[in-house]
Amino acid sequence: MPEFITNDRFDELFRTFQHTAWRWETQRGYDSDRQSPAYQAFLRGEEAVRDRRRPWLVNIAAQVREGKRIERVRVLDNPPTEGQRFLLSGAPYNIDAGEDIRHLDRAKAEELRLPEDDFWLFDSRLLLRMHFDDQQRWLGAEAVEEPAEVLTACQIRDAAWHHAIPHAQYRQLGTVAM
Repeated sequence: MPEFITNDRFDELFRTFQHTAWRWETQRGYDSDRQSPAYQAFLRGEEAVRDRRRPWLVNIAAQVREGKRIERVRVLDNPPTEGQRFLLSGAPYNIDAGEDIRHLDRAKAEELRLPEDDFWLFDSRLLLRMHFDDQQRWLGAEAVEEPAEVLTACQIRDAAWHHAIPHAQYRQLGTVAM
């Protein structure tokens, strides 16, 4: 079993990175989302009301004001799963706060032989390997600073970013009913 960092350390990394925080997001859904009131509203076909003052969004905005970048590539099935549609519906809140979210079709990710494991990459120096069980329940994050593993994550980032499309363009393609 990997050694996980504490939740406090996890949160701290999003306040103390120097230049970039980049996410590779591959799960078809997340248990934490399924437990939220917004997800339950989404399932009922209601517009999920999301708090723009949520700590995550407030922090994104603060970091972006300091000139830092927060980016993510989200792998999507075709058609997107229910969990992915929920994430797509919430993306505008993150984008409004300053995050750059792009999407990559799962078939393309597989063609590129990109991994199916989520991670965060901070300043191209620290890799946070995200661990989930088979029900997409969060287990923890493992911090990795070994140069070869960080370099591999940087290569994954570069390939994914090159092939991913911005959220607004994805919506214009009509790939997803929002």
